[in-house]
Amino acid sequence: MAEMTATPVRTQGFYLRGKWVEEGKLVEIRAPYDGAPIAQVFQATAEHAEIAIRAAVGAFGTTRKLPAFERQRILRSIAQDIASRKEEFARTLAQEAGKPLKAARTEIERSIFTFTVAAEESTRIQGEYLSLDWQQFTAGRWGIVKRFPLGPIAGITPFNFPLNLVAHKVAPAIASGCPIILKPAPQTPLTAFLLAEAVEQAGLPDGAFNVLPLSNEDAGILITDDRIKMISFTGSAPVGWDIKRRAGKKKVVLELGGNAGVVVHSDADLAWAAERCVTGGFVYAGQTCISVQRILVERPAFKAFTDLLLAGVSRLKVGDPMDDDTDLGPLIRESDAIRATEWVQEAIQDGATLLAGGKRHGSILEPTVLTGTRPDMKVNCQEIFAPVVTVEPYDDFSQALRRINESSYGLQAGIFTRDVQRIFQAYEEMEVGGVIAGDVPSFRIDHMPYGGIKDSGMGREGLRYAIEEMTEPKLLVMNLR
Repeated sequence: MAEMTATPVRTQGFYLRGKWVEEGKLVEIRAPYDGAPIAQVFQATAEHAEIAIRAAVGAFGTTRKLPAFERQRILRSIAQDIASRKEEFARTLAQEAGKPLKAARTEIERSIFTFTVAAEESTRIQGEYLSLDWQQFTAGRWGIVKRFPLGPIAGITPFNFPLNLVAHKVAPAIASGCPIILKPAPQTPLTAFLLAEAVEQAGLPDGAFNVLPLSNEDAGILITDDRIKMISFTGSAPVGWDIKRRAGKKKVVLELGGNAGVVVHSDADLAWAAERCVTGGFVYAGQTCISVQRILVERPAFKAFTDLLLAGVSRLKVGDPMDDDTDLGPLIRESDAIRATEWVQEAIQDGATLLAGGKRHGSILEPTVLTGTRPDMKVNCQEIFAPVVTVEPYDDFSQALRRINESSYGLQAGIFTRDVQRIFQAYEEMEVGGVIAGDVPSFRIDHMPYGGIKDSGMGREGLRYAIEEMTEPKLLVMNLR
């Protein structure tokens, strides 16, 4: 059948203290597209987590003192290793995540960029000179501020970007001199193990990077143990806020969910807006935190835009993610496809109109477009994390902004208009972490500050910004009198 089903099943250990460990319970990893087994992975335990914490604490004595040129060398080596094995990384990622192969290749390229930028940023972690002689009694004093690494970090990542979201935790940790213990998503650990091979080859000190496929229960020590100085979590809002509640005094950075909105004004290039909404709503079957979910279109342009949107949706190729031409593959679990289908049917039964899609085939949900929805329907007010968008008209731009803000989430939003005043109005009024003018909220380049407000999280990723999160300023005052 699909090429992925012909791949031999391998047994995979996890990475701990600079060594590969093969012990404990074996967990099967299956392809989301057809359920074919692709690997057996040894599951780490709470005891392994304890060993990893001790190793990270020990490694911090070395990593905190690594000179910038050495951290840069390590990061460049990792980027080069990924680049030399791009197809291996991409095919592994596509198999375990069900991500279409062309999208998987894009993720690998982004990850190379992420490590490359981290290498650059590792040599420009800026400090500050302060003149302190601003009052008579402080004459002769001045200060310097330098950023120091926090210490061991726990990184917890989701399934949807098994390499690049891992990179956004590992790369800045290495750049800032912090050891990191990574808990990859249980559905997609294999790509993280490939990264561990690259880190191992780069020569990072043993214990400075550990990859542990832990159960949620056994991962609890990473959240509660005071030897961990920061948690960087990407995932669902309920889990993220529970982690913050349990984390005690340690720093927590949360990149959580969203139900991203787009406003399309009638003065926009409607063909471009529709093309981008198709991409933003249906890339990787809508399984991204900034996937387009709610589209609001000024009424005079509503029909023309909707026709263009539906034409774009009709051209999407749905099927095997290992096919180079596939645009939309499976959801990560069939249960997620069932849930999303139920939300769509619930909206239809409550008065919405189905314009496209709506049918499920195993773990695949056809690209789906709804109209006639209400803000309180699940397809609007919750994060569907599936290839489903709603499109509705509006009469007043300010009203459209308010409707986008009628959400518990606030990650990113998109605005299509040629009116710069409306763009700046949106920038001032939209309750989100990022406003994308002339494009969809799904836009991200990996060095920009990325994160949200409200239920979408706290803190920022993006290499320089993540390094700032993983370090703390320390002041030295000099008295020359």
